[in-house]
Amino acid sequence: MTNHIPALNPEVTAVPADKLLGFQQSIMGVDDLLFLTFGEPGFDTPEAVKAATVAGVEANHSHYGNSQGDPELRQAVLDYMKDRYNLQYDSIEQVVVTAGVTEAIFAIFKTLLSRGDGILIPDPAFGSYFSSIEMAGGQAIAVDTSKTGFKLTPELLEESIKEATVPVKAVLFNYPSNPTGVTYTKEELEALAKAFEKAGVWVISDEIYSELTYGRDHVSIGALIPDRAIVVNGLSKSHAMTGYRVGFVMAPKDVAAEIQKVHATLVYSIPTFVYDAALAALKMPKADIQPMIDTYQKRRDMAVKVLRDLDFDVLSPDGAFYIFAKLPDDIEEDGWTFAEKLAKEGKVGVIPGEAFSMFDGAKRYVRISYAGDTDQLQEGLSRLQAYIEKVRENR
Repeated sequence: MTNHIPALNPEVTAVPADKLLGFQQSIMGVDDLLFLTFGEPGFDTPEAVKAATVAGVEANHSHYGNSQGDPELRQAVLDYMKDRYNLQYDSIEQVVVTAGVTEAIFAIFKTLLSRGDGILIPDPAFGSYFSSIEMAGGQAIAVDTSKTGFKLTPELLEESIKEATVPVKAVLFNYPSNPTGVTYTKEELEALAKAFEKAGVWVISDEIYSELTYGRDHVSIGALIPDRAIVVNGLSKSHAMTGYRVGFVMAPKDVAAEIQKVHATLVYSIPTFVYDAALAALKMPKADIQPMIDTYQKRRDMAVKVLRDLDFDVLSPDGAFYIFAKLPDDIEEDGWTFAEKLAKEGKVGVIPGEAFSMFDGAKRYVRISYAGDTDQLQEGLSRLQAYIEKVRENR
């Protein structure tokens, strides 16, 4: 008698593997490879945060904590968001502390989306959004922003909703953006806020890079339409705390309560000593992290100049630490092939643009990260320049 092994959930097995992670894994074995791929800050976690972590461990903060987040921490989140971005929330019950933004996004999708509901995503976008929507039972509707400076506009929103073949329940947008680094002015957000309200959709705003803006202040859509916006933020990028996995969801009270149900089911809570670390980070003045932001801006300027000198088509980022660069016209390969050859022959790792997009136009792009240290970036750009020059010489 043959023992029958039941099949796995087809709604999971049908979801494609993440292209970004897949490509990164495929080049891991290349000798002497210099990575310009990671969204990993090239800075150590601040000393105040490390000290608070150690103190938390020594104080035996290693038992179950409040699933939604320690009340003192949630109040600190509200104070921080009010001070930085004029976000006005009445109660700590409007905050859910999550295991990073990735978990936060999935918990929101699972809360908002009924099976088959559509969610608009300005494209290009962080690749895991698409798989997370599928896992939650929704349908991603990519909005091509390549002709609008990689920004969502009221016109694109209206057109996309009109053309959608499923009911559109929400819009997810991320700014400053991964992978393009673009962000929105207050005037652009005010116009979008009116369009969102007219369309009657929820707005999920991933603002994890909000502290990393250059020459402008970040404006949160949550300050404009608080009853319709679900704002996501965290400490990974702003405070070099990627391994701590601290995310925040801020939403209307009744919505936050439902998101909390999903969060409690997924992870229950983040480690209690991490509450101490997060609290210390939120209490740091902006001046303490400004040198990091200034360094990112210098790296951006250096990278943009080198890429433009090599004839890449580059939109200078307003924030985050990525450049979405279109290949020079004389490079005939697509971004995936180019990135593979660059890794193997030029010893530089970048991510193909199609890892962030559902449209063919992105196949002419690569994403370059300038998050790592300055020496690493300089060496990576030097290797890229040498590789391009060699390719051109051999033609």
